[in-house]
Amino acid sequence: MNLALIDPFALAQDYPDSLTGTLRSGHATCLRFNGKGDFLASGRVDGTIVIFDVETNGVARKLRGHSKQIQSLSWSRCGRYLLSSSQDWKCVLWDMKDGSRVRTVRFEAPVYIAELHPFNHWLFVASLFEDHPVLVDISSPKPVKRILPSAPLRPNVENVDPATAAKQAAQDAKQSTCVTIFTALGNHILAGSSKGWINIIETQTCKTIHSTRLCNGVVILLRLASNGRDLLVNSSDRVIRTILMPDLSQLGVSLDPSAIKLEIEHKFQDVVNRLSWNHVAFSATGEFVTASTFMNHDIYVWERSHGSLVKILEGPKEELGVVEWHPSRPMVAACGLESGCIYTWSIVTPQKWSALAPDFQEVEENVIYVEREDEYDIHPAEEVHQRRLDLEDEEPDVLTIEPVKGEVDEDGVEAFRMPVLLDISDSESENDVVAIGPGTMRKKSPAAGREWMNSGNTSENFDDTTVVGVVLLPTASRGDQIGVAGGRRMIGSGEYQSHGLNKWLLRIPGKVRIPSKTQKQCLASLAKAKTEVRSLPDDKFVGDFR
Repeated sequence: MNLALIDPFALAQDYPDSLTGTLRSGHATCLRFNGKGDFLASGRVDGTIVIFDVETNGVARKLRGHSKQIQSLSWSRCGRYLLSSSQDWKCVLWDMKDGSRVRTVRFEAPVYIAELHPFNHWLFVASLFEDHPVLVDISSPKPVKRILPSAPLRPNVENVDPATAAKQAAQDAKQSTCVTIFTALGNHILAGSSKGWINIIETQTCKTIHSTRLCNGVVILLRLASNGRDLLVNSSDRVIRTILMPDLSQLGVSLDPSAIKLEIEHKFQDVVNRLSWNHVAFSATGEFVTASTFMNHDIYVWERSHGSLVKILEGPKEELGVVEWHPSRPMVAACGLESGCIYTWSIVTPQKWSALAPDFQEVEENVIYVEREDEYDIHPAEEVHQRRLDLEDEEPDVLTIEPVKGEVDEDGVEAFRMPVLLDISDSESENDVVAIGPGTMRKKSPAAGREWMNSGNTSENFDDTTVVGVVLLPTASRGDQIGVAGGRRMIGSGEYQSHGLNKWLLRIPGKVRIPSKTQKQCLASLAKAKTEVRSLPDDKFVGDFR
Protein backbone atom coordinates (compact mmCIF):
# COMPACT_ATOMS: atom_id res chain seq x y z
CA MET A 1 0.00 0.00 0.00
CA ASN A 2 1.26 3.51 -0.81
CA LEU A 3 2.30 5.21 2.44
CA ALA A 4 1.09 8.55 1.07
CA LEU A 5 -2.48 7.22 1.01
CA ILE A 6 -2.47 6.04 4.63
CA ASP A 7 -3.84 8.15 7.43
CA PRO A 8 -0.84 8.94 9.68
CA PHE A 9 -3.00 8.47 12.78
CA ALA A 10 -3.69 4.89 11.68
CA LEU A 11 0.04 4.15 11.93
CA ALA A 12 0.15 5.12 15.59
CA GLN A 13 -0.73 1.56 16.63
CA ASP A 14 2.46 -0.40 17.20
CA TYR A 15 1.16 -3.97 17.06
CA PRO A 16 -1.19 -5.85 14.69
CA ASP A 17 -4.76 -6.63 15.60
CA SER A 18 -6.27 -8.93 12.96
CA LEU A 19 -5.44 -11.69 10.49
CA THR A 20 -5.03 -10.04 7.09
CA GLY A 21 -3.59 -12.61 4.70
CA THR A 22 -2.32 -16.09 3.95
CA LEU A 23 0.65 -17.14 1.82
CA ARG A 24 1.20 -20.63 0.49
CA SER A 25 4.02 -22.27 -1.40
CA GLY A 26 4.63 -25.77 -0.15
CA HIS A 27 4.91 -26.63 3.56
CA ALA A 28 6.78 -23.79 5.32
CA THR A 29 8.85 -24.57 8.42
CA CYS A 30 10.76 -21.32 9.07
CA LEU A 31 10.52 -17.62 8.16
CA ARG A 32 12.75 -14.55 8.10
CA PHE A 33 12.25 -10.96 6.92
CA ASN A 34 15.15 -9.14 5.31
CA GLY A 35 16.47 -5.89 6.76
CA LYS A 36 14.30 -3.60 4.62
CA GLY A 37 11.23 -5.73 5.18
CA ASP A 38 10.26 -5.96 1.51
CA PHE A 39 10.97 -9.70 1.22
CA LEU A 40 10.03 -12.69 3.35
CA ALA A 41 12.12 -15.85 3.09
CA SER A 42 10.35 -19.15 3.75
CA GLY A 43 12.07 -22.50 4.21
CA ARG A 44 10.04 -25.56 3.27
CA VAL A 45 9.99 -29.11 4.50
CA ASP A 46 11.28 -30.41 1.14
CA GLY A 47 14.40 -28.22 1.27
CA THR A 48 13.17 -25.48 -1.08
CA ILE A 49 13.44 -21.81 -0.11
CA VAL A 50 10.74 -19.43 -1.35
CA ILE A 51 11.18 -15.64 -1.33
CA PHE A 52 7.89 -13.72 -1.10
CA ASP A 53 7.42 -10.08 -2.06
CA VAL A 54 5.72 -8.48 0.94
CA GLU A 55 4.03 -5.77 -1.14
CA THR A 56 2.48 -8.03 -3.78
CA ASN A 57 2.42 -11.36 -1.88
CA GLY A 58 3.92 -12.91 -5.00
CA VAL A 59 6.85 -15.31 -5.28
CA ALA A 60 10.09 -13.53 -6.20
CA ARG A 61 12.55 -16.42 -5.97
CA LYS A 62 12.68 -20.18 -5.51
CA LEU A 63 15.98 -21.58 -4.33
CA ARG A 64 16.66 -25.30 -4.54
CA GLY A 65 19.80 -26.78 -3.03
CA HIS A 66 18.80 -28.74 0.08
CA SER A 67 17.38 -32.23 0.25
CA LYS A 68 15.75 -32.05 3.70
CA GLN A 69 13.85 -29.63 5.91
CA ILE A 70 15.15 -26.07 6.27
CA GLN A 71 16.07 -25.27 9.88
CA SER A 72 16.95 -21.57 9.82
CA LEU A 73 17.39 -18.57 7.52
CA SER A 74 19.62 -15.52 7.94
CA TRP A 75 19.83 -12.42 5.72
CA SER A 76 22.94 -10.32 5.21
CA ARG A 77 22.84 -6.66 6.16
CA CYS A 78 22.67 -5.52 2.53
CA GLY A 79 19.87 -7.97 1.70
CA ARG A 80 21.72 -9.56 -1.19
CA TYR A 81 22.84 -12.78 0.50
CA LEU A 82 20.81 -15.39 2.36
CA LEU A 83 22.21 -18.17 4.53
CA SER A 84 20.15 -21.34 4.94
CA SER A 85 20.75 -24.33 7.19
CA SER A 86 19.07 -27.70 6.81
CA GLN A 87 18.77 -31.14 8.32
CA ASP A 88 20.86 -32.48 5.43
CA TRP A 89 23.98 -31.32 7.35
CA LYS A 90 24.60 -28.40 4.99
CA CYS A 91 24.61 -24.62 5.04
CA VAL A 92 24.25 -22.73 1.76
CA LEU A 93 24.95 -19.07 1.04
CA TRP A 94 22.66 -17.77 -1.73
CA ASP A 95 23.07 -14.74 -3.97
CA MET A 96 19.70 -13.05 -4.49
CA LYS A 97 20.93 -11.30 -7.63
CA ASP A 98 20.57 -14.45 -9.70
CA GLY A 99 19.52 -17.09 -7.14
CA SER A 100 22.83 -18.95 -7.36
CA ARG A 101 24.68 -20.85 -4.64
CA VAL A 102 27.81 -18.93 -3.66
CA ARG A 103 29.11 -21.33 -1.00
CA THR A 104 28.06 -24.73 0.32
CA VAL A 105 29.43 -25.95 3.66
CA ARG A 106 28.99 -29.51 4.90
CA PHE A 107 29.14 -30.50 8.57
CA GLU A 108 29.43 -33.73 10.51
CA ALA A 109 26.01 -33.36 12.15
CA PRO A 110 22.60 -31.80 11.48
CA VAL A 111 22.47 -28.02 11.93
CA TYR A 112 20.24 -26.48 14.60
CA ILE A 113 20.61 -22.86 13.52
CA ALA A 114 23.08 -20.72 11.54
CA GLU A 115 23.50 -16.95 11.73
CA LEU A 116 25.40 -14.58 9.43
CA HIS A 117 27.80 -11.95 10.75
CA PRO A 118 26.03 -8.55 10.82
CA PHE A 119 28.70 -6.87 8.65
CA ASN A 120 30.59 -9.71 6.94
CA HIS A 121 28.50 -12.13 4.89
CA TRP A 122 31.54 -14.40 4.47
CA LEU A 123 31.43 -15.31 8.16
CA PHE A 124 28.73 -17.23 10.02
CA VAL A 125 28.29 -19.27 13.17
CA ALA A 126 26.39 -22.57 13.34
CA SER A 127 25.20 -24.71 16.24
CA LEU A 128 25.18 -28.45 15.54
CA PHE A 129 23.19 -31.36 16.94
CA GLU A 130 25.07 -32.91 19.89
CA ASP A 131 28.30 -31.26 18.79
CA HIS A 132 30.32 -28.09 19.41
CA PRO A 133 29.28 -24.90 17.62
CA VAL A 134 31.41 -23.81 14.68
CA LEU A 135 32.56 -20.43 13.41
CA VAL A 136 32.94 -20.71 9.63
CA ASP A 137 34.88 -18.41 7.31
CA ILE A 138 33.75 -18.86 3.69
CA SER A 139 35.69 -16.00 2.09
CA SER A 140 37.62 -18.63 0.11
CA PRO A 141 36.14 -21.61 -1.76
CA LYS A 142 37.51 -23.92 0.95
CA PRO A 143 35.73 -23.04 4.22
CA VAL A 144 37.73 -22.56 7.42
CA LYS A 145 35.97 -23.99 10.49
CA ARG A 146 36.86 -22.98 14.04
CA ILE A 147 35.32 -24.93 16.91
CA LEU A 148 33.74 -22.90 19.71
CA PRO A 149 33.55 -24.07 23.34
CA SER A 150 30.26 -25.28 24.81
CA ALA A 151 31.36 -25.57 28.44
CA PRO A 152 30.60 -22.52 30.59
CA LEU A 153 33.33 -20.42 32.17
CA ARG A 154 33.12 -20.97 35.92
CA PRO A 155 34.73 -18.32 38.15
CA ASN A 156 37.16 -19.07 40.99
CA VAL A 157 37.93 -22.59 39.81
CA GLU A 158 41.20 -22.64 41.76
CA ASN A 159 39.34 -22.15 45.06
CA VAL A 160 36.98 -25.08 44.48
CA ASP A 161 37.55 -28.51 45.99
CA PRO A 162 39.19 -30.89 43.44
CA ALA A 163 36.36 -33.41 43.73
CA THR A 164 33.77 -30.72 43.14
CA ALA A 165 35.77 -29.32 40.25
CA ALA A 166 36.00 -32.75 38.64
CA LYS A 167 32.26 -33.23 39.04
CA GLN A 168 31.56 -29.84 37.47
CA ALA A 169 33.92 -30.60 34.60
CA ALA A 170 32.12 -33.88 33.93
CA GLN A 171 28.77 -32.09 33.90
CA ASP A 172 30.06 -29.36 31.62
CA ALA A 173 31.37 -31.95 29.18
CA LYS A 174 27.83 -33.23 28.68
CA GLN A 175 26.52 -29.81 27.67
CA SER A 176 25.82 -28.94 24.06
CA THR A 177 25.14 -25.61 22.42
CA CYS A 178 21.62 -25.28 21.00
CA VAL A 179 21.67 -21.76 19.56
CA THR A 180 24.32 -19.20 18.62
CA ILE A 181 23.98 -15.60 17.41
CA PHE A 182 26.27 -12.62 16.86
CA THR A 183 26.07 -9.41 18.85
CA ALA A 184 25.14 -6.16 17.10
CA LEU A 185 28.74 -5.35 16.13
CA GLY A 186 29.73 -8.96 15.50
CA ASN A 187 32.71 -8.88 17.88
CA HIS A 188 31.15 -11.45 20.20
CA ILE A 189 28.97 -14.55 19.94
CA LEU A 190 26.10 -15.37 22.30
CA ALA A 191 25.62 -19.11 22.78
CA GLY A 192 22.79 -20.85 24.65
CA SER A 193 23.42 -24.33 26.04
CA SER A 194 21.28 -27.33 26.91
CA LYS A 195 21.72 -26.62 30.65
CA GLY A 196 20.46 -23.04 30.61
CA TRP A 197 23.84 -21.27 30.32
CA ILE A 198 24.51 -18.16 28.21
CA ASN A 199 28.14 -18.00 27.04
CA ILE A 200 29.74 -14.86 25.61
CA ILE A 201 32.52 -15.83 23.18
CA GLU A 202 34.99 -13.54 21.45
CA THR A 203 34.76 -13.83 17.68
CA GLN A 204 38.46 -13.20 17.08
CA THR A 205 39.90 -15.57 19.70
CA CYS A 206 36.99 -18.06 19.98
CA LYS A 207 37.35 -18.02 23.78
CA THR A 208 34.59 -17.73 26.36
CA ILE A 209 34.90 -14.53 28.39
CA HIS A 210 31.71 -14.78 30.46
CA SER A 211 29.02 -17.32 31.36
CA THR A 212 25.71 -16.86 33.15
CA ARG A 213 23.13 -19.47 34.04
CA LEU A 214 19.62 -18.18 33.40
CA CYS A 215 17.52 -21.31 33.92
CA ASN A 216 17.65 -25.05 34.41
CA GLY A 217 16.10 -25.90 31.05
CA VAL A 218 17.29 -25.84 27.47
CA VAL A 219 17.88 -22.47 25.82
CA ILE A 220 15.80 -22.81 22.64
CA LEU A 221 16.20 -19.44 20.97
CA LEU A 222 18.13 -16.17 21.32
CA ARG A 223 17.12 -12.93 19.60
CA LEU A 224 18.59 -9.42 19.76
CA ALA A 225 16.52 -6.26 19.41
CA SER A 226 17.28 -3.73 16.69
CA ASN A 227 19.29 -1.60 19.14
CA GLY A 228 21.54 -4.55 20.01
CA ARG A 229 21.24 -3.98 23.76
CA ASP A 230 18.18 -6.14 24.52
CA LEU A 231 18.31 -9.93 24.42
CA LEU A 232 15.27 -12.20 24.18
CA VAL A 233 15.65 -15.75 25.54
CA ASN A 234 13.19 -18.61 25.05
CA SER A 235 13.83 -21.70 27.15
CA SER A 236 12.13 -25.01 27.85
CA ASP A 237 11.05 -23.95 31.37
CA ARG A 238 8.03 -22.13 29.81
CA VAL A 239 9.41 -18.68 30.65
CA ILE A 240 10.43 -15.98 28.16
CA ARG A 241 13.09 -13.60 29.47
CA THR A 242 14.25 -10.20 28.28
CA ILE A 243 17.80 -9.33 29.31
CA LEU A 244 19.59 -5.98 29.33
CA MET A 245 22.94 -6.51 27.64
CA PRO A 246 26.05 -4.53 28.66
CA ASP A 247 27.96 -2.52 26.08
CA LEU A 248 30.45 -5.16 24.98
CA SER A 249 32.24 -2.67 22.75
CA GLN A 250 33.75 -1.18 25.92
CA LEU A 251 35.55 -4.40 26.84
CA GLY A 252 39.18 -3.63 27.55
CA VAL A 253 38.45 0.10 27.73
CA SER A 254 36.08 0.69 30.63
CA LEU A 255 34.52 -2.75 31.08
CA ASP A 256 36.22 -5.79 32.53
CA PRO A 257 34.99 -9.28 31.54
CA SER A 258 34.59 -10.18 35.21
CA ALA A 259 32.23 -7.21 35.63
CA ILE A 260 29.82 -8.34 32.92
CA LYS A 261 26.32 -8.90 34.27
CA LEU A 262 23.26 -10.05 32.35
CA GLU A 263 20.33 -8.39 34.09
CA ILE A 264 16.88 -9.94 33.65
CA GLU A 265 14.34 -7.24 32.85
CA HIS A 266 11.06 -9.18 32.50
CA LYS A 267 9.78 -12.73 32.64
CA PHE A 268 6.80 -13.52 30.42
CA GLN A 269 4.79 -16.65 31.09
CA ASP A 270 1.25 -18.00 31.27
CA VAL A 271 0.83 -18.81 34.94
CA VAL A 272 -2.71 -20.13 34.44
CA ASN A 273 -2.40 -22.50 31.49
CA ARG A 274 1.37 -23.09 31.85
CA LEU A 275 1.88 -22.85 28.10
CA SER A 276 5.16 -23.58 26.39
CA TRP A 277 6.45 -21.30 23.65
CA ASN A 278 7.46 -22.49 20.20
CA HIS A 279 9.12 -19.31 18.95
CA VAL A 280 9.65 -15.71 20.08
CA ALA A 281 10.51 -12.40 18.41
CA PHE A 282 11.02 -8.71 19.16
CA SER A 283 8.94 -6.00 17.51
CA ALA A 284 10.53 -3.54 15.10
CA THR A 285 11.25 -1.04 17.88
CA GLY A 286 11.89 -3.62 20.58
CA GLU A 287 8.98 -2.35 22.68
CA PHE A 288 6.91 -5.52 22.24
CA VAL A 289 7.57 -9.25 22.50
CA THR A 290 5.55 -11.85 20.61
CA ALA A 291 5.49 -15.63 20.96
CA SER A 292 3.69 -18.61 19.42
CA THR A 293 2.27 -21.21 21.78
CA PHE A 294 2.79 -24.96 21.95
CA MET A 295 -0.35 -27.04 21.27
CA ASN A 296 -2.34 -23.85 20.76
CA HIS A 297 -3.28 -21.56 17.87
CA ASP A 298 -2.79 -18.15 19.52
CA ILE A 299 0.03 -15.61 19.37
CA TYR A 300 0.73 -13.59 22.50
CA VAL A 301 1.98 -9.98 22.43
CA TRP A 302 3.47 -8.36 25.56
CA GLU A 303 4.50 -4.77 26.21
CA ARG A 304 7.98 -4.44 27.68
CA SER A 305 7.51 -1.12 29.46
CA HIS A 306 5.03 -2.62 31.94
CA GLY A 307 5.53 -6.32 31.25
CA SER A 308 1.81 -6.80 30.57
CA LEU A 309 -0.07 -8.78 27.95
CA VAL A 310 -1.63 -6.38 25.44
CA LYS A 311 -2.95 -8.65 22.68
CA ILE A 312 -3.71 -12.25 21.80
CA LEU A 313 -3.75 -12.72 18.03
CA GLU A 314 -6.26 -15.30 16.88
CA GLY A 315 -6.72 -16.75 13.44
CA PRO A 316 -6.12 -20.24 12.09
CA LYS A 317 -7.26 -23.32 13.97
CA GLU A 318 -3.85 -24.94 13.98
CA GLU A 319 -0.68 -24.75 16.01
CA LEU A 320 1.77 -22.07 14.90
CA GLY A 321 5.53 -22.55 14.76
CA VAL A 322 8.01 -19.86 13.77
CA VAL A 323 6.79 -16.29 14.28
CA GLU A 324 8.52 -13.19 12.89
CA TRP A 325 7.86 -9.46 13.29
CA HIS A 326 8.28 -7.11 10.33
CA PRO A 327 11.35 -4.85 10.79
CA SER A 328 9.44 -1.60 10.19
CA ARG A 329 5.69 -2.29 10.26
CA PRO A 330 3.18 -3.56 12.82
CA MET A 331 3.02 -6.88 10.99
CA VAL A 332 3.53 -10.43 12.26
CA ALA A 333 4.03 -13.55 10.14
CA ALA A 334 3.79 -17.14 11.40
CA CYS A 335 3.75 -20.55 9.76
CA GLY A 336 1.27 -23.29 10.60
CA LEU A 337 2.69 -26.62 11.69
CA GLU A 338 -0.03 -28.75 10.10
CA SER A 339 -0.73 -27.05 6.78
CA GLY A 340 2.55 -25.19 6.30
CA CYS A 341 0.68 -21.99 5.37
CA ILE A 342 2.11 -18.58 6.25
CA TYR A 343 -0.35 -16.37 8.12
CA THR A 344 0.10 -12.61 8.44
CA TRP A 345 -1.43 -10.29 11.03
CA SER A 346 -1.46 -6.56 10.44
CA ILE A 347 -3.55 -3.40 10.74
CA VAL A 348 -6.37 -2.74 8.30
CA THR A 349 -5.76 0.94 7.55
CA PRO A 350 -8.27 3.13 5.69
CA GLN A 351 -6.77 4.92 2.71
CA LYS A 352 -6.52 8.69 2.80
CA TRP A 353 -7.20 9.70 -0.80
CA SER A 354 -6.98 13.40 0.00
CA ALA A 355 -3.21 12.95 -0.10
CA LEU A 356 -3.48 12.99 -3.90
CA ALA A 357 -4.95 16.52 -3.79
CA PRO A 358 -3.70 18.64 -0.85
CA ASP A 359 -6.53 21.16 -1.27
CA PHE A 360 -9.16 18.41 -1.06
CA GLN A 361 -10.79 17.66 2.27
CA GLU A 362 -12.61 14.47 3.21
CA VAL A 363 -15.83 14.96 5.15
CA GLU A 364 -17.91 12.49 7.11
CA GLU A 365 -21.22 14.21 6.27
CA ASN A 366 -22.59 16.92 3.99
CA VAL A 367 -21.46 20.45 4.82
CA ILE A 368 -22.58 23.81 3.46
CA TYR A 369 -19.84 25.31 1.35
CA VAL A 370 -19.10 28.99 1.97
CA GLU A 371 -17.28 30.58 -0.93
CA ARG A 372 -14.45 33.03 -0.49
CA GLU A 373 -15.02 36.71 -1.08
CA ASP A 374 -12.88 36.86 -4.22
CA GLU A 375 -13.55 33.33 -5.45
CA TYR A 376 -15.87 34.32 -8.31
CA ASP A 377 -14.27 37.67 -9.15
CA ILE A 378 -13.47 38.28 -12.81
CA HIS A 379 -9.79 39.10 -13.32
CA PRO A 380 -8.47 40.94 -16.37
CA ALA A 381 -7.18 38.78 -19.19
CA GLU A 382 -3.75 40.44 -19.06
CA GLU A 383 -3.35 39.51 -15.39
CA VAL A 384 -4.37 35.89 -16.00
CA HIS A 385 -1.96 35.65 -18.94
CA GLN A 386 0.89 37.09 -16.86
CA ARG A 387 0.27 34.52 -14.13
CA ARG A 388 0.55 31.72 -16.67
CA LEU A 389 3.80 33.13 -18.00
CA ASP A 390 5.23 33.35 -14.49
CA LEU A 391 4.36 29.72 -13.84
CA GLU A 392 6.02 28.67 -17.09
CA ASP A 393 9.26 30.38 -16.05
CA GLU A 394 9.70 27.95 -13.16
CA GLU A 395 11.79 24.95 -14.18
CA PRO A 396 10.50 21.72 -12.61
CA ASP A 397 13.17 19.34 -11.35
CA VAL A 398 12.41 15.96 -12.89
CA LEU A 399 15.90 14.46 -12.52
CA THR A 400 16.54 14.55 -8.78
CA ILE A 401 15.32 11.42 -7.02
CA GLU A 402 14.71 11.81 -3.33
CA PRO A 403 16.08 8.84 -1.38
CA VAL A 404 13.51 6.61 0.24
CA LYS A 405 14.13 5.07 3.64
CA GLY A 406 15.59 1.60 3.17
CA GLU A 407 16.81 2.20 -0.39
CA VAL A 408 20.06 3.82 0.79
CA ASP A 409 22.20 2.29 3.51
CA GLU A 410 23.96 4.10 6.34
CA ASP A 411 27.04 4.82 4.18
CA GLY A 412 24.98 6.55 1.50
CA VAL A 413 25.42 3.69 -0.97
CA GLU A 414 22.35 2.51 -2.86
CA ALA A 415 20.97 -0.64 -1.28
CA PHE A 416 20.64 -3.90 -3.16
CA ARG A 417 17.49 -4.44 -5.20
CA MET A 418 16.51 -7.93 -6.18
CA PRO A 419 16.06 -8.35 -9.95
CA VAL A 420 12.71 -9.62 -11.17
CA LEU A 421 12.53 -13.11 -12.63
CA LEU A 422 9.64 -13.96 -14.94
CA ASP A 423 10.27 -17.69 -15.31
CA ILE A 424 9.72 -18.93 -11.76
CA SER A 425 8.61 -22.54 -12.11
CA ASP A 426 6.25 -24.30 -9.77
CA SER A 427 7.55 -27.25 -7.81
CA GLU A 428 6.00 -30.70 -7.98
CA SER A 429 4.73 -30.38 -4.42
CA GLU A 430 2.31 -27.64 -5.51
CA ASN A 431 0.19 -29.78 -7.83
CA ASP A 432 -2.38 -30.16 -5.07
CA VAL A 433 -2.98 -26.41 -4.62
CA VAL A 434 -4.77 -23.84 -6.74
CA ALA A 435 -4.15 -20.10 -6.88
CA ILE A 436 -6.94 -17.86 -5.56
CA GLY A 437 -5.00 -14.60 -5.71
CA PRO A 438 -1.52 -13.09 -6.10
CA GLY A 439 0.72 -15.28 -3.99
CA THR A 440 -2.24 -16.85 -2.21
CA MET A 441 -3.12 -20.47 -2.74
CA ARG A 442 -5.34 -23.09 -1.21
CA LYS A 443 -5.57 -26.84 -1.32
CA LYS A 444 -7.47 -28.23 -4.27
CA SER A 445 -10.85 -29.60 -3.23
CA PRO A 446 -11.16 -33.39 -3.44
CA ALA A 447 -14.51 -32.90 -5.19
CA ALA A 448 -13.17 -30.46 -7.78
CA GLY A 449 -14.60 -31.38 -11.17
CA ARG A 450 -17.26 -33.72 -9.80
CA GLU A 451 -20.11 -31.26 -9.25
CA TRP A 452 -22.07 -32.84 -12.10
CA MET A 453 -22.27 -36.12 -10.18
CA ASN A 454 -24.67 -34.53 -7.69
CA SER A 455 -27.32 -34.04 -10.39
CA GLY A 456 -27.15 -37.57 -11.73
CA ASN A 457 -27.23 -41.03 -10.24
CA THR A 458 -24.93 -40.80 -7.22
CA SER A 459 -25.70 -44.25 -5.91
CA GLU A 460 -23.06 -45.84 -8.14
CA ASN A 461 -19.41 -45.45 -7.19
CA PHE A 462 -17.25 -44.25 -10.07
CA ASP A 463 -13.50 -44.65 -10.31
CA ASP A 464 -10.98 -42.80 -12.48
CA THR A 465 -11.34 -45.25 -15.36
CA THR A 466 -15.15 -45.14 -15.49
CA VAL A 467 -16.28 -43.20 -18.55
CA VAL A 468 -19.32 -41.03 -17.87
CA GLY A 469 -19.36 -38.80 -20.92
CA VAL A 470 -17.69 -37.73 -24.14
CA VAL A 471 -17.01 -34.06 -24.82
CA LEU A 472 -16.94 -32.85 -28.44
CA LEU A 473 -16.01 -29.21 -28.98
CA PRO A 474 -15.93 -27.53 -32.43
CA THR A 475 -12.83 -25.59 -33.42
CA ALA A 476 -12.21 -23.17 -36.24
CA SER A 477 -9.52 -24.90 -38.27
CA ARG A 478 -8.06 -27.92 -36.54
CA GLY A 479 -11.05 -30.20 -36.44
CA ASP A 480 -12.90 -31.19 -33.30
CA GLN A 481 -11.57 -31.41 -29.75
CA ILE A 482 -12.58 -34.64 -28.07
CA GLY A 483 -12.31 -35.36 -24.38
CA VAL A 484 -13.43 -38.23 -22.19
CA ALA A 485 -14.81 -37.41 -18.75
CA GLY A 486 -13.90 -39.90 -16.04
CA GLY A 487 -15.64 -40.56 -12.75
CA ARG A 488 -13.32 -38.23 -10.84
CA ARG A 489 -11.69 -36.04 -13.46
CA MET A 490 -11.27 -35.45 -17.16
CA ILE A 491 -9.21 -38.38 -18.40
CA GLY A 492 -7.93 -36.67 -21.53
CA SER A 493 -8.41 -34.40 -24.48
CA GLY A 494 -7.20 -34.22 -28.07
CA GLU A 495 -8.19 -33.72 -31.71
CA TYR A 496 -10.77 -35.82 -33.54
CA GLN A 497 -10.65 -35.22 -37.30
CA SER A 498 -14.32 -35.56 -38.16
CA HIS A 499 -17.07 -33.05 -38.83
CA GLY A 500 -20.00 -35.43 -38.99
CA LEU A 501 -20.57 -35.94 -35.25
CA ASN A 502 -22.90 -33.98 -33.04
CA LYS A 503 -21.08 -31.54 -30.79
CA TRP A 504 -22.73 -32.50 -27.51
CA LEU A 505 -21.74 -33.86 -24.17
CA LEU A 506 -23.30 -37.27 -23.48
CA ARG A 507 -24.38 -36.97 -19.82
CA ILE A 508 -24.87 -40.68 -19.15
CA PRO A 509 -24.01 -41.88 -15.60
CA GLY A 510 -22.23 -45.18 -15.53
CA LYS A 511 -20.04 -46.87 -18.08
CA VAL A 512 -20.48 -45.61 -21.65
CA ARG A 513 -19.68 -47.58 -24.73
CA ILE A 514 -17.58 -45.70 -27.26
CA PRO A 515 -19.38 -46.33 -30.59
CA SER A 516 -16.57 -45.87 -33.12
CA LYS A 517 -13.16 -47.43 -33.40
CA THR A 518 -11.57 -44.01 -33.89
CA GLN A 519 -12.94 -42.81 -30.57
CA LYS A 520 -11.51 -45.89 -28.87
CA GLN A 521 -8.11 -45.05 -30.25
CA CYS A 522 -8.48 -41.47 -29.04
CA LEU A 523 -9.44 -42.69 -25.58
CA ALA A 524 -6.33 -44.87 -25.38
CA SER A 525 -4.01 -42.10 -26.52
CA LEU A 526 -5.58 -39.38 -24.41
CA ALA A 527 -5.49 -41.12 -21.02
CA LYS A 528 -2.22 -39.40 -20.08
CA ALA A 529 -3.62 -35.88 -19.86
CA LYS A 530 -5.43 -34.46 -16.83
CA THR A 531 -7.97 -31.69 -17.23
CA GLU A 532 -10.42 -30.17 -14.77
CA VAL A 533 -14.18 -30.07 -15.39
CA ARG A 534 -16.21 -26.95 -14.88
CA SER A 535 -19.99 -26.58 -14.57
CA LEU A 536 -22.12 -24.52 -16.94
CA PRO A 537 -25.40 -22.71 -16.10
CA ASP A 538 -27.41 -24.86 -18.54
CA ASP A 539 -26.53 -27.98 -16.58
CA LYS A 540 -24.14 -29.18 -19.25
CA PHE A 541 -20.48 -29.71 -18.67
CA VAL A 542 -17.42 -29.14 -20.74
CA GLY A 543 -13.69 -29.63 -20.27
CA ASP A 544 -11.16 -26.84 -20.42
CA PHE A 545 -8.68 -28.10 -23.01
CA ARG A 546 -6.57 -24.95 -23.39
